[in-house]
Amino acid sequence: MTNKKPGGKFSRRNHKKRTNAGKTAGATTGTKNTPATAADTGGDDDFDADDFERETPEQGGGRQQYEAALPTREQLIEFIRDNPGPLNKREIAKAFGIKGQIRTELRVLLREIAEDGAIRKNPGKSYEAPDALPDRALIEITGTDEDGELIARPVEWTGAGRPPVIYVVEKLLSESRLERGAQVLARIKKTGNGEYEARILKAMENGTGKVVGSYKRHKGTGYVTPTDKKNKEEYLVPVEYSMEAEDGDIVIAELLPPSSRWSRSKNAARIVKRLGQKDDPRLISLIAIHSQGIPTEFSAAALKEAEALHEPDLADGRVDMRDIPLVTIDGADARDFDDAVYAEPDKDVPGGWRLIVAIADVSYYVRTHNALDKMAFERGNSTYFADRVVPMLPERLSNDLCSLRPLVNRACLAVYMQIDANARLTSWKFVRGLMKSAARLTYEQVEEAHLGKPDDTTGPLMDSVIKPLYEAYAKLKHAREQRGALELDLPERKAVIDKDGFLAGIVPRVRLASHQLVEEFMILANVAAAEALEAKSAPCVYRIHDRPAFDRLEATREFLKEFGYSLPKADELKPKNINHILKLSAQNEDKQLIHTILLRTQSQAIYSPDNIGHFGLALEKYAHFTSPIRRYADLLVHRSLVRAYKLGSGGMADDEADDLHAISEHISVTERRSMMAERDVMDRFTAQYLSVNIGKEFKGMVSSVARFGLFVTLDETGADGIVPMSYLPKDYYVHDEKHHALVGQHTGRTFRLTDPVVVRLVEADPLRGSTVFEILDGLAADTPMRRPGERGAFRNGGKGDRHRGRDGARNGGRGRDKGDRDRDRKSGGGKKRRR
Repeated sequence: MTNKKPGGKFSRRNHKKRTNAGKTAGATTGTKNTPATAADTGGDDDFDADDFERETPEQGGGRQQYEAALPTREQLIEFIRDNPGPLNKREIAKAFGIKGQIRTELRVLLREIAEDGAIRKNPGKSYEAPDALPDRALIEITGTDEDGELIARPVEWTGAGRPPVIYVVEKLLSESRLERGAQVLARIKKTGNGEYEARILKAMENGTGKVVGSYKRHKGTGYVTPTDKKNKEEYLVPVEYSMEAEDGDIVIAELLPPSSRWSRSKNAARIVKRLGQKDDPRLISLIAIHSQGIPTEFSAAALKEAEALHEPDLADGRVDMRDIPLVTIDGADARDFDDAVYAEPDKDVPGGWRLIVAIADVSYYVRTHNALDKMAFERGNSTYFADRVVPMLPERLSNDLCSLRPLVNRACLAVYMQIDANARLTSWKFVRGLMKSAARLTYEQVEEAHLGKPDDTTGPLMDSVIKPLYEAYAKLKHAREQRGALELDLPERKAVIDKDGFLAGIVPRVRLASHQLVEEFMILANVAAAEALEAKSAPCVYRIHDRPAFDRLEATREFLKEFGYSLPKADELKPKNINHILKLSAQNEDKQLIHTILLRTQSQAIYSPDNIGHFGLALEKYAHFTSPIRRYADLLVHRSLVRAYKLGSGGMADDEADDLHAISEHISVTERRSMMAERDVMDRFTAQYLSVNIGKEFKGMVSSVARFGLFVTLDETGADGIVPMSYLPKDYYVHDEKHHALVGQHTGRTFRLTDPVVVRLVEADPLRGSTVFEILDGLAADTPMRRPGERGAFRNGGKGDRHRGRDGARNGGRGRDKGDRDRDRKSGGGKKRRR
């Protein structure tokens, strides 16, 4: 429990020992080419004359006889961390081949890293990895513990094991601003073994403590303009901190401490990395990656571990599954195949089926607390962009040992399942096996075969593999319909990238029966994993999806009443009630509106060791098991199964089991981080794609309504952008939040969610991902105010925010954030979707 002492002091007594859940993203790069001035050196840490011995070529042992480049911050931290015991400056410099003037720059960088607390400087001028957090540090909010207290973890941690848990004991900021993933500068105090208290000093405005932006020189100095459209600041870069950046470079900068050389209002910063020129399309995803703090480099120790791994044999009780014709079914462009499926009729149960889902045995290779595990935990999941993937695991695993390639022996963790004639799961058994995939198939290939057009690969598999899979899927699909899982239609589009890295088009993502087949098999395996762990009272990271929040549901219920639809109260609501309204509205003009409102009512799915069920799938027990190659949650479930059912080495460790609350918070944050980055990249690609169409007209639909304007999604491409209040037809508008509309006070013109509109493209900025439209006067949706009682009628509440359109506009909101749109409430979807 928490005890507060007089004077606002805080202490923790007899609190359960906890360990935090790992290292987060957001490391910075080095300060290469930063000149050392008198102010920099301070005279407190100069190299001694004997710190460096002059070496002749013969003494140098064949080393290159020129000044090596200054290592990055990460390289220095990793070197010091991986070499136990103190290291002096001479030893560090020799390891990196540093000589001459760069030695002084190395000293400055070492001093800065030590001041940040990432390494510890000893009295004898040596350095080593710290065993405790510094007095001041950048921390990331991970959520709350079981007592409701705000907890965090350090952004940078170089000690052994997972980072310590940090309790935020004094909130100088509104708690609503301290969402998961928020990073703040805090004063740190150690309170016990592995536990710290933090008092917040400052919130980092861009969420990661860094600025990604475009560099421009001006009058002997430089400025960085952020690529984040929410950040309206400009950052001064003194010439000595410019890292020789050129006009138009996209750079990463971090704030400099206050100095007499520049005022606080100048936002002085130093460039720590140059990403490239702004017209390079490859930078679009890099901007999002660095803005969100997604790690991109694996440590040398992790890569070394990965290269040393090899395929296991049948020792330690591994089951030989190589004679079972398991097949992988993935997208045509997939490079890793981490799940395989098989089905056959159950001869002992009329109408029943025996199913097998085999998953790459990642827990055999990635052991708790090893270097690979630290890297996987830090990422939390793989992140997918149109032009690249940031994998959770190195390529040696993700595209090789843990990829179930055809006709190659691969280690797997498999579940044998039996379902009855009603597709109820009646039994399951988990085994560690050695399998050999019979074929690598694509969704399109399998679908064509099912429709009677097999090819050379699918033809021989039709009777033994493909037909049984579809027959078993028919049972599972019927069971899904019977239990009432949400059937929200979620149209998706994908970006098509050409060979030069530019967006060639935005096309609908086709949804085939083969996608649903694989999804239903995976869902059943996930249910089996949750039931198996519960049967052993073993730790489990559940994928939970709460029912809609009470206040949001009540607002939706009132809204739907005006259209003649009714929803039960919150405590009585079931997914089938929502499905019923979707079916009723399917043939009506208000279909799109009703569907959108119901979608936005849904909560966000997260990870938790405390099970509340999955509302969207209408399942009481659900855990992610089927993709440990790209989701850390699945890896944890594998480890727990291995331990609970004594399947060999690589099971869950005790401290890991004790720390599942913090770990679940962390991986929920990293998942959200990836989703934000993926959406950010799509916005920038869209702006790039539309930038050659300035002035052109498009048909679209109102996708969101806010007090500062509208968001519109184009019909043809699915691209979207903002319509600021100043670009609406001239009027005085009231934001009717209850009815998701902007209402013109003089004309009665109404812009409501899902209304069709015609817009003109005004601005498309790929750098900031900003797309601005204007509504064409006379071509917009002139929706008159309906009378009370008419279908779809609503009154003007009169309490909304008022804003002028066009000529008399105020609060135009150009370039504002997307506000309340695009919440992640998906409860279904294809194989690569998050359920």
